[in-house]
Amino acid sequence: MLNEKMEAAINGQINAEIYSSYLYMSMATWFDAQSLPGMAHWMRVQAQEEWTHAIKFYNFVNERGGRVILSAIEGPETEWDNPLAVFQAVAEHEAKVTGLINGLMDLALELKDHASSSFLQWFVDEQVEEESSAADVVGQMKLAQDNPSALLMLDKELAARVFNMPVWLTI
Repeated sequence: MLNEKMEAAINGQINAEIYSSYLYMSMATWFDAQSLPGMAHWMRVQAQEEWTHAIKFYNFVNERGGRVILSAIEGPETEWDNPLAVFQAVAEHEAKVTGLINGLMDLALELKDHASSSFLQWFVDEQVEEESSAADVVGQMKLAQDNPSALLMLDKELAARVFNMPVWLTI
């Protein structure tokens, strides 16, 4: 059985993951409007990933006998100054999500909830990859920002990102 405090905290995280998906879709629309379809595609893949994270938390709450309670999702930002600013916002957002995941892990450890701790370890590891990926693109974007040809090459490279549907995903 899932502890009530843990259940409430994970419900908050489900909301945060859905917001993340919404934010990345907003970024995708901005890139589409800037005629950067590869970067828009990268963001849509990121949005799908975040949605699967929400579903993973959703399934865990249900498996542990808890109840998922969804709440309102705040509207995301819709405007950025340039492509670099968008990816810097991604890096900042992923650092914030890492803090949320670490807070959940801290709570699981405090409650001696070994099942939640084990479950959350996947997200701890995932956030290392998420932050690294965002930092890599920010670094590349800094190199390309004043060179339209380099920006277009980076756009083409980011278009190659593929979303792999997790085998565990059930909606």
